[in-house]
Amino acid sequence: MDSEGSGSGIHVGSGSGIRGSGYGIGELLGRARERVGPVVRGIPDAALAGPTPCAEYDVKTLVNHLFQVVVQFQRLAAKEESEFGEAPDRVGAGPDWRGRLVAETDLLVAAWSAPGAEEGTTGAMDMPARLVGSMALLDLTVHVWDLARATGQEFPEADEAVVAELAGAVAVLEPTARRMGVFGEAVAAAEDAPPFERLLARTGRDPHWKA
Repeated sequence: MDSEGSGSGIHVGSGSGIRGSGYGIGELLGRARERVGPVVRGIPDAALAGPTPCAEYDVKTLVNHLFQVVVQFQRLAAKEESEFGEAPDRVGAGPDWRGRLVAETDLLVAAWSAPGAEEGTTGAMDMPARLVGSMALLDLTVHVWDLARATGQEFPEADEAVVAELAGAVAVLEPTARRMGVFGEAVAAAEDAPPFERLLARTGRDPHWKA
């Protein structure tokens, strides 16, 4: 999955609804953030060249992509223009990249917690702001899972309210995202699989992937 906000070319009408969690995006991002620090700080330098569940990314490239997502979705929360071209090499910019990524995640939570962040539309495609915020939540949740899997770390079951929000967002985004290759082909998941595993499968991931 390579969600790139409203710069990705995904377009849904401004009236598109999400059967979400009932929580604010800022609060949900705050819940997702709890898993970011432990996973990011647990990535050893020796693992940066290793594979991830996103076949087009190794660990370093995926970290740089996640950096870009976290920074650009701050701009989208403020109704500013975003840039989702080639991701800068923030990992290569210095050994403190783990702390910098965690700090940017804190800023992402603050940006989407600001009054008015979920109102109206945002981004080049004028997508509903709430849906754009859910896309940030999707990338933050799923890519941190990717990084945990890629580096042999545990990833606790995602927060129930986060998964509920993401299930609604994916239902809206899925047809266009799959057609454009933003989501891979859905992977079969057992009917009794946990909701988060089913969500991962819908984005084209094998929930049981191992490096």
